[in-house]
Amino acid sequence: MNLPLLLDKEYKKIDFTIKEFQKAEYDNCTFIDCNFSEIYLSNITFIDCEFIRCNLSGAKVKSTTFKEAIFTECKLLGIPFNDCNSFLLSFTFNLSNLSFASFYNCNLNKTLFENCNLESTDFTNTNLTRAIFANCNLINSVFSNTILEKTDFKTSHNFQINPEKNNLNQAKFSKEGALNLLKHYNISIE
Repeated sequence: MNLPLLLDKEYKKIDFTIKEFQKAEYDNCTFIDCNFSEIYLSNITFIDCEFIRCNLSGAKVKSTTFKEAIFTECKLLGIPFNDCNSFLLSFTFNLSNLSFASFYNCNLNKTLFENCNLESTDFTNTNLTRAIFANCNLINSVFSNTILEKTDFKTSHNFQINPEKNNLNQAKFSKEGALNLLKHYNISIE
């Protein structure tokens, strides 16, 4: 099924829980102050789209394509990004809340998470090579069998990463943050 192509459009203050969201391929579109909470975005394509102050919490994203999508000041609670179309999957997240989201088995190479809340977010089996977590809260986030090569955690906090269960080759940590790598050993550092 060929979806209509919508180019260079701007959508402002639309509540898509009330107004139907058109199934289409969105290219270089901007969504500002829109509500996508709990709606079906399955099989929709977003290429070079920007979401500003939008609520996408609980959105259904089965086979949704996000290529070079930018989320700024957005609510993305509980989104299973692992259900998205993995081909060309790429994001940037700024000042957004991604708590309880899942990136299980995703390739997020070079992804930027800046000033984000990532409480209880699942990064199991995720490739985060060269990703940047700038000033992010990672409390209770899950890192298991995660590729963290050259990943930057220098300014982030509240993470617990088991070095024995993750690839941390050349990952970057602050001195204080590096102590979080020892928490699972149940040792006392004074």
